[in-house]
Amino acid sequence: MPVSVPESAAPTGPKGSISVASATAIGVGGMMGAGLYTLVGLASTTAGIWVPMAFLVGGVVTVFSVYSYSKLGAKYPSRGGAAQFLIRCFGDGVIAGGLNVFQFLGWIIAMALYCAGFAGYARALLPWHTPEWSGKAIGIGLIVAVVVVNLIGTKFVGKSEIFVITIELAILAVFVVLGLANADPGRLADNGGHSWIGVLFAAGLLYVTYEGFGVVTNSAGDMRDPARELPRAMLASLGIVMVVYFLVSAVIVMTLTLPAMDANQGHVLSEAGQHILGRVGFVVIGVAALLATASGVNATMFGDANLAYMVSKSGELPANFARGVWRGGTGGLFVAAAITAAFVVFFPLAAVGQMASLAFLIVYGTVSVGHLRVYRETGAKPWLLVLAVALNLALFTLLLGYTIHTGPASTWITLLAVFVLSFVFEVVYRRRTGRSLALESAAT
Repeated sequence: MPVSVPESAAPTGPKGSISVASATAIGVGGMMGAGLYTLVGLASTTAGIWVPMAFLVGGVVTVFSVYSYSKLGAKYPSRGGAAQFLIRCFGDGVIAGGLNVFQFLGWIIAMALYCAGFAGYARALLPWHTPEWSGKAIGIGLIVAVVVVNLIGTKFVGKSEIFVITIELAILAVFVVLGLANADPGRLADNGGHSWIGVLFAAGLLYVTYEGFGVVTNSAGDMRDPARELPRAMLASLGIVMVVYFLVSAVIVMTLTLPAMDANQGHVLSEAGQHILGRVGFVVIGVAALLATASGVNATMFGDANLAYMVSKSGELPANFARGVWRGGTGGLFVAAAITAAFVVFFPLAAVGQMASLAFLIVYGTVSVGHLRVYRETGAKPWLLVLAVALNLALFTLLLGYTIHTGPASTWITLLAVFVLSFVFEVVYRRRTGRSLALESAAT
């Protein structure tokens, strides 16, 4: 659940105004969200009862990307996050531009995933049967509602995020406590024939559940000692989220059978809640999932529109995107909403989940590749950056192979097309406009 900091709310406070604790809270809020509710059931089809281990593997791979981002964020504090890191690392060229356009589209795929998850839980909560097409309609309706929320203003977006995160964490805490008290460890004895390779497939799929860690870098400018405090905050927030994911998924696999998880992929947490607390548990978890997935779309829409602002400001998207949502601009917002709607209509939850994780494995891996070009400036250890690249590449290769093997072909072909078109757009746009990329001042 990414959170982008608008220009008017960019870090402007005195050094030390952001502590390690507050930055850690920002990171937890950035990561904790819709992916947990939407992908656990799907991950269980390959990992079986070892879904908690898949979350841990995904988290361990993320540790090395967090290291890369923390070093870059401490050296180049910026509102632009990875968008600016790529320009710093690769310079003014098609590589940085194409990757930033691809990153913009990657967030859109993530929004489509959250919309699909929202629709799945909404349909499960309705007291009557709904046809399959209703899920698409619900997803489109959510996009329209989120656009309206983002047009109202930045303060409303921020307040809604804080409210949702607080409620969500409280519900998950109760779910874990009651779930562990009523869990059946005996369910861990039968993994349904799933192997360790399935755990790795699931880890690649679940990688997207950690994609919000980069928001912590936005606070580096307000830290007293970013070089020391930023890595601590990022690793602490990642650790907290890994523990929550592990406990929640452990409760699920000790509560539901694998066939039940497979049959209720779109709303598996609600199903576990029903086994623990009956209909009340089903409804409460369902409401939490609706809040989390809607919040995920809300924050990502805001973040993606503002990413469009940063990317267009640096010369990689049309200049009219550079007004920003908070300054009356709607170009990036409406484009993001329209493309998200297309993904919601044409792709199911499994497809957008796989595409989202593949996209972020590419983005985070290439940031670390670029970081190797400037590691002497950031003080990063090159072997850790190489390990980050290797682990991201390994998970990407495994997940891509699984996606190709299980089909449909439209999933991986679409992602490949999005990647190629990002660079085609960048080349054509640069030739037509002659604009070069610009770096945001580290002072901002």
